[in-house]
Amino acid sequence: MTYLEALIIAIIEGLTEFLPISSTGHMMLGTAVLGIEPTPFVKLFTIVIQLGAILSVIVLYFKRFFKSVNFYLKLIVAFIPAAIAGILLGDYIDTALENLWGVAIALLIGGIMLLFADQWFNKEEVHKEEDISLLTAFKIGVCQCFALFPGVSRSGATIIGGKAFKLNKQLAAEFSFFLAVPTMFAATAKKMLDFYKDGVTLSGEEIKLLAFGNVVAFVVALIGIKFLIGVLNRYGFKWFGVYRILLGIILIILFKMGISIAII
Repeated sequence: MTYLEALIIAIIEGLTEFLPISSTGHMMLGTAVLGIEPTPFVKLFTIVIQLGAILSVIVLYFKRFFKSVNFYLKLIVAFIPAAIAGILLGDYIDTALENLWGVAIALLIGGIMLLFADQWFNKEEVHKEEDISLLTAFKIGVCQCFALFPGVSRSGATIIGGKAFKLNKQLAAEFSFFLAVPTMFAATAKKMLDFYKDGVTLSGEEIKLLAFGNVVAFVVALIGIKFLIGVLNRYGFKWFGVYRILLGIILIILFKMGISIAII
């Protein structure tokens, strides 16, 4: 992986991590289009740079992370379902990360859900984080489990889950951001541990690439978060749904025509 390739993938991660369009799916497509071989390091890179994007949440919402112990309790309760599912389905997830067909279909189905999300889930009764119950936090955490499959979108699953359980759009998005912190820290730690268990070590150049990717993802994600909040408050979910549907259809057509994603 070159620094230019690392830059492009990190920009994709920063822009898409918090948008309901699947950052993992877009990074998979990005590496395929760039012709980057899916080596163990490349797979590690696409996971670890998500940590840089997640750190942007802590910076933007710094005060919220020192608000109360109850805040952390809700995050822990919401994190548990995905943690258990991640452990049980680890091998399946690794296989799914190489399935671009699955990404295309997930983008299409998720897009249809986003297109009608504002109509289906239009009751907004919870407006403050303090009013989110532990049961609601757990239910949102269950929704996050669907995002273990590439193309679904972690933020999309949790934001729609929040809306389904009567959070307003902004609060649903913000709770999704907060939940990303323990989730992605755990995912990064697990991937690093698996990496070293396999006896693979990082070279000095690879460590520099990881650091570079994290910095880029962090800076771009700061913009991505503010963009998402603005779009959700003004337009809702529909345009994200339209984008996902169009991208999913284009990919399916290309695959059906036998056109390699690497030469798009």
